Amino acid sequence: MPDIAAIPAFEDNYIWLLRQNRSAAVVDPGDADPVLRALDQSDLELSGILITHHHGDHTGGVEELVSVFPEVKVFAPHDRRIPCVTDQVAEGAEAQIPGLPALFRVLEVPGHTATHIAYLGEGVLFCGDTLFAAGCGRVFDGTFEQLAVSLERIAALPPDILIYCAHEYTLANLGFAAWVEPESCAVANRAAEARRRRAAGEPTVPSCLAEELATNPFLRTGVPAVKEAAERYAGHPLGSHAEVFTALRQWKDNRYD
Repeated sequence: MPDIAAIPAFEDNYIWLLRQNRSAAVVDPGDADPVLRALDQSDLELSGILITHHHGDHTGGVEELVSVFPEVKVFAPHDRRIPCVTDQVAEGAEAQIPGLPALFRVLEVPGHTATHIAYLGEGVLFCGDTLFAAGCGRVFDGTFEQLAVSLERIAALPPDILIYCAHEYTLANLGFAAWVEPESCAVANRAAEARRRRAAGEPTVPSCLAEELATNPFLRTGVPAVKEAAERYAGHPLGSHAEVFTALRQWKDNRYD
């Protein structure tokens, strides 16, 4: 697997930089300037761009990067809102970045947006805004039901998978997790560690899927305490995973964020 480093962008975005020797790729470059600086500082040639969804904070730098590196391969979902795509990819497709040894398999994970995808390979998952550390994305042009299914798919991956999400939302997400499970020692311990990292200027991501399964309420809809908390918010019994997830997401949207 190539080396992976975070390029901070905007207020809380992470653009992920993959590099080996002089070849590099980036994931969700919403801004070209920090990417170009990172490439220049390490004398790297950009050979690939992986896009998870169409939102501007994930695609805004693509056109400028392509103008500087015209041979770069741009992998993205089938979505006309994404510029400069060379390789449209869907469920089960493979993304092979020139000059890098890693091969990524595409997972369709709609919900945050209708065409959202993730890239899985070599023990890592680049999941954009589908799953966050201790949280998940809002629903925009997808549906709650889609996002519930997408999170179930991710939860079923090997627990040692590293989750590379695209935002530094961890502390806020853990605050909501503590609303849902106020007695959870795992949530409290994770929050303490996240505060330590942020105070030291360190990112809280990537996270391990096992840690998400232990502390992320949106992956814990089958846990009785989580279901009961969602039912208290909803004011009525909830049955399916999707119903519990929807209540949790609406609770966070309406009362916490």
